[in-house]
Amino acid sequence: MKGMYLALLGTAVCLASLAQTDTTGKPTGTDTIKVGNMIIIKKHDGKEKADQPGEKKETDREVQIEIKKRKSHKPSNVSTNWWILDLGFANVNDQTDYASAAVTGPGGYFPGGSRNEMSLRNGKSVNVNIWFFQQRVNMIKHVVNLQYGLGVELNNYRFEKNVRFRYDPADFIERDPLVASYRKNKLAADYVTLPVMLNFNFTPQKKNGYGFSAGVSAGYLYSARQKLVSGENGKEKIRNDFNLQPWKLSAIGELNLGAARLYGSYALNNMFRSGLDQTPYTVGLRLSSW
Repeated sequence: MKGMYLALLGTAVCLASLAQTDTTGKPTGTDTIKVGNMIIIKKHDGKEKADQPGEKKETDREVQIEIKKRKSHKPSNVSTNWWILDLGFANVNDQTDYASAAVTGPGGYFPGGSRNEMSLRNGKSVNVNIWFFQQRVNMIKHVVNLQYGLGVELNNYRFEKNVRFRYDPADFIERDPLVASYRKNKLAADYVTLPVMLNFNFTPQKKNGYGFSAGVSAGYLYSARQKLVSGENGKEKIRNDFNLQPWKLSAIGELNLGAARLYGSYALNNMFRSGLDQTPYTVGLRLSSW
């Protein structure tokens, strides 16, 4: 350690000797050199002197060297992050067997339907998550942490075609024969969600570090509705569960790239209780102070 300090001191003295001198003999101020996590401060004190009368005055410069350590972020064993916002896209992996009579046959879940009619508008199908809080608990030297939280997931699935979810007298899907084309056809599914992840922070001394998190989440469906806008019927909003599963289990992940953070999720169960076989997933940008 002493050898390192002597090396740094020698470097600072060399830099001081190579610096331009002030010919006026006045103080030139303070220079700062940063080396690693250390700060070297060089202070000048210029004094004029003349050995003989009539001789040109020279400057006697006194150099003071001060070595300080840079302040670093000190992580705590329990860290809480309030009000995190996710902005991203929602979609589904549709594995429905549309050739099955139970789905598209007479009396099926979607009589005469096809995969194309259930396609989504990718740019309009969005996911917004609001996390009330997330916490990290140190497990191994602040590099491995347990991360958990609580929030709501808001998913909007925008359909290309004029499909309509019916719930009375039974749950099924149909083409709306009274509407030529919907200007807006959206199925919204909102969940209260608890995520639990293992967080790996490769730069624990930095506030905006680099690492990733991976785990699972459990969400409970607290609201579902279909919003329809057409020239024939105007605006309609129907509230029901539309045969959606009340619980959603998902594999989730988060990627920390300094100031930028990405998130993603992929459900582990079918979105619907019966009929369609669709697995929802999301991806997007996370706005967080971690």
